[in-house]
Amino acid sequence: MKTLLPLLALFLFTHYSASAQVCMTEASIKALDAQWEENNLNPDPEFFRNVLAEDFVWVHNHASMIDTKEAVVKRAETQSAKSTSDTRSRIQSSIKVAITGNTAIVTGFTIVDRGPTPTKYHFMRTYVEIEGKCLLTGNHTMAIPEGEQD
Repeated sequence: MKTLLPLLALFLFTHYSASAQVCMTEASIKALDAQWEENNLNPDPEFFRNVLAEDFVWVHNHASMIDTKEAVVKRAETQSAKSTSDTRSRIQSSIKVAITGNTAIVTGFTIVDRGPTPTKYHFMRTYVEIEGKCLLTGNHTMAIPEGEQD
């Protein structure tokens, strides 16, 4: 019994250490953020249900629109059911990840092509690790005026 107790403690410590913040690495956050972009191009409502925090908020260009999790999921369901999206492409660049504790801030640029000409956006997204799972809690996107895109 004396030998079993330290082994059990070691197992629990190792298991907890391995499961704690498994998603909170720069590589994991960048991959999750790339999935966010992909699912905005080819909407999968299940992805949004699983990745967005219940109190998620997305502030669009100059607060012209503010989305909740429910609104994002509903839009994805509509687009998925119709097999249509008004977006031709989404290309990310200059991605930076800053991690503090269980929170990651991702910044960068996305060029979104919906026609007639693509629009470049600066974005800032906040991911929070809760029980080993990273959830997107906030997203802010701002269109960059055409003359200022360099």
